[in-house]
Amino acid sequence: MKTIGIIGAMKDEITPLLQHYKNYTTIKLGKLEFYKITLEKEEKILYITQSKIGKVSAAIAATTLISKYNCQQILFTGVAGANHKDLDIGDLVIGNKLVHHDVDITAFGHPKGHIPEIGIEIDTSEELNKIAESIIKEKNHNYKVGTIATGDQFVHSKEIKEEITNNFNAIAIEMEGVAVAQTCNQLEVPCFILRAISDNANGDAPENFEEFVKQSAIKSSEIIVEMIQLI
Repeated sequence: MKTIGIIGAMKDEITPLLQHYKNYTTIKLGKLEFYKITLEKEEKILYITQSKIGKVSAAIAATTLISKYNCQQILFTGVAGANHKDLDIGDLVIGNKLVHHDVDITAFGHPKGHIPEIGIEIDTSEELNKIAESIIKEKNHNYKVGTIATGDQFVHSKEIKEEITNNFNAIAIEMEGVAVAQTCNQLEVPCFILRAISDNANGDAPENFEEFVKQSAIKSSEIIVEMIQLI
């Protein structure tokens, strides 16, 4: 059976998946919880977890899914801030490249985001990206494929957003994706990062932001469910 790991940073990002699959076993490991789902007909085992916010938390979750539960593919589902004029709340972003927008060793002559022996951009699985894109097109959702910028901060400043655009040409900004991508890259496991837009990352978060997060997470989860059937 194929074993697939699924990560969301916030409870709202994995709740739609747990509600869809319904039957799962909860496994506690320290302060983390992993939800095991066995799909007999599809010959797949899923492990879903809420990593909690931030790059360290995301890396811990991805490493555990791979090293302890032997996941052969890692999928990340969640929300992000838009960083492209054609993206609006509810639109989808497939991250084909992930960057650390908050890594800075420019004092040593390296560009912003560069990590020695790793570089700036970390690629995700081309195969998984294509599968997701075909599903999204079929559903006629607005989406973009491009670079997602990750940092340990909730970006709500137009100045920071502009700096991220200038440095990385990223189309979305969030707080976990690159950590998952880097972990999977180092451990040679294919990964996929999907984000639904919940805000514009410019300080103008709507009054009903929490509701937009929930609705965007549902849309992202729906794509993940269909992907599970095809991979």
